[in-house]
Amino acid sequence: MRDQIDDILSGRARPAPARHAATVVVLRDHDRHGLQAFMLRRVRSMAFAPGAYVFPGGSVDPRDGEADLAWSGPSPAEWGAAFKADEKTARELVCAAVRETFEETLVLLAGPTGDSVVDDTRGDDWEADRQALLDRSQSFGEFLGRRGLVLRSDLLRPWAHWITPIVEPKRYDTRFFVAAMPEGQRARDVSTEADQVAWVRPAEAVERAQAGEWTMLPPTLTTLNELSAFDTVADVLAAPREIIVHEPTAKIIDGEAWLVLPEKAAEYYPKG
Repeated sequence: MRDQIDDILSGRARPAPARHAATVVVLRDHDRHGLQAFMLRRVRSMAFAPGAYVFPGGSVDPRDGEADLAWSGPSPAEWGAAFKADEKTARELVCAAVRETFEETLVLLAGPTGDSVVDDTRGDDWEADRQALLDRSQSFGEFLGRRGLVLRSDLLRPWAHWITPIVEPKRYDTRFFVAAMPEGQRARDVSTEADQVAWVRPAEAVERAQAGEWTMLPPTLTTLNELSAFDTVADVLAAPREIIVHEPTAKIIDGEAWLVLPEKAAEYYPKG
């Protein structure tokens, strides 16, 4: 990694472009365990973050910006203000957040009207739609339009913004959202990119990561630490957030290559 850092810092090489992406922390209140987050463990064959526990999410599809889909809740302009993005990018990010969550968990933040939500996404017809989104034979807007559904942007809240370090060959400019698990729906293990899923208390997930039991990237661990301060989903959704961009920095220190984490993340990440 030292040679990569030297090449980039000296201008001999250019960093890979960071693709816009969205990730969603789906939350629920459990009768016995309290606040829980839904997490997936990425299969070890993945090029990016193999074996890591993550939240549902992925890259923006160019068609996520289709302007004619039915929309309820904060407008793309309002989301752009929250995430410091232009209106087109903000629309794409919100659509990607809802689409990727459905693709990876069958949780759908949309409903027949602007104040309702689909109560069940089980069945062969929903799975066929999920597959069509995955193979890109239909866009997210086409999927919602054919089913007569309204995207519920009001069910999401902005949470964080992280950018992959410049030294990495695959880079993402990722906005983090939080959302409550819709009543009646069930998060399922349907993603081919994951080999295990779990509902887990944020504090427990942090403990497992710091004990070396679960692999996590700094953005995931930082987010879980922040969420561990809350007792209920309602508390999380009501929390005021100022979105600050976090990007670990690649540096050469005393002749060795290091990724220097933002101060907030460094507090939580295992040492050594």
